Amino acid sequence: MTEKQNSNPTPNSNYIFEHFFELSADLLCIAGFDGFFVKINPAVSKLLGYTNEELFSKPINEFVHKDDRVHTAKVRKELLNNNPLLNFENRYVTKNGEIVWLSWTSMPITEEKLVYAVAKNITHNKKIEEERNLLLSKITKINKDLKKLSYTNSHDLRSPVNNLLSIFSLLDISKIEDPETLQFIEMLKSTSENLKQTLNDYVDILIHEDNITTLVEELDLNESLNTVMDSISSLIQNSKVTFKINFSELEKVNFNKAYLESIFLNLITNSIKYAKPGCPPIISVYSKKNNEIDQLFFSDDGIGFDMELVKDKVFGLHQKFHNHIDSKGIGLYLINNHITSLGGKIEVDSKINEGTKFTISFKKESAIQT
Repeated sequence: MTEKQNSNPTPNSNYIFEHFFELSADLLCIAGFDGFFVKINPAVSKLLGYTNEELFSKPINEFVHKDDRVHTAKVRKELLNNNPLLNFENRYVTKNGEIVWLSWTSMPITEEKLVYAVAKNITHNKKIEEERNLLLSKITKINKDLKKLSYTNSHDLRSPVNNLLSIFSLLDISKIEDPETLQFIEMLKSTSENLKQTLNDYVDILIHEDNITTLVEELDLNESLNTVMDSISSLIQNSKVTFKINFSELEKVNFNKAYLESIFLNLITNSIKYAKPGCPPIISVYSKKNNEIDQLFFSDDGIGFDMELVKDKVFGLHQKFHNHIDSKGIGLYLINNHITSLGGKIEVDSKINEGTKFTISFKKESAIQT
């Protein structure tokens, strides 16, 4: 009994390779050492827009973008010296003038004086890369402008603050008998000293950031919050704000000192600024450890905003959601930058006339830098 013959015999090998060559979405080419195409698949003419006759009639380099021709010719010489070409990128110009980017893998066969090449169209990737580079350039410029503004403001504000402190040193409070007046003077002096220290810290931070990684250290949340509250004690008294503070579950975090105080300062002043008219604000601040991640929660009962309307703009630069006279759209941008620059995350939830809640998650197991 004879073995059953295969009813589907294997097609001719030449047919298989030819079929593969014709159907490939990548650009498949065979070129001679003379710089002309010898054979191309349909993907080549489809992308470049030329007929096969047009592509065969001219040297390949004439289809290359004029700015890439010299470099392409130089690399091609390496091919002719039997050196394979891997991941070489250059630009071609289509018949209608469009520029396309191609990534080539080319293998020379010296005995045949032929180059077998495969190219991928990477134009889309190049456009994405270009857009990303433009975005990075814009972000870099914004950061430089902000840093310059911070330098200028911190430097220029220190002079009037120093003058104010000089006035306190000349003031003879022994002649003042009213206890309330003495208390106000002491508060004003303390606030001025805190402002001077804050300005000095900001300048130090900016210089520090230009040279090394931002300093991260173990910080006491209560101490940092009290420092900020002391610096704006008059604002707190005038607004009649009520604080509900609980750091019992998590007393310390690893973070940058100036950043943490800036976060507290901006969140508190925002809550006071956007309190409901006629209603003294209530601010809640507490902390906890959630799945080994240190978290800080800050909420108020102010006028809030519509999350559906603002969406991803909450932490954008110069984004304002209320027409308050003092609103500059910088505070939340700085807060987000402070947190994300050190590997953390901030989330916000808000409803109109129901207040706003911020959830800050610090970087897990942040190493203390010295």
